[in-house]
Amino acid sequence: MNTQTLLNMALNGVDAIGYRLDQYGITGKVNRHNIAAFLAVEQKHLEGEWDSIQVRVNRRRSQVEKITHEIETRKDALISRINRFRASQ
Repeated sequence: MNTQTLLNMALNGVDAIGYRLDQYGITGKVNRHNIAAFLAVEQKHLEGEWDSIQVRVNRRRSQVEKITHEIETRKDALISRINRFRASQ
């Protein structure tokens, strides 16, 4: 089966469940439109969470790069001082 056939079967099942629940007076809110809206909202929520995680990862990466650069700079200065000290002796 292709995905469109499966999707149509699932949506028809959702419609059938919504229709049955509505017949029993339980709810009229179970239908393909409300489920699609719910999924769209959740998708946007997850995209926002993913963006937030990416920002935090990039911030930490930037901090690590800054620290690495500082260490390399201090290492170079220390080696320079050691070499000058050796040369003076």
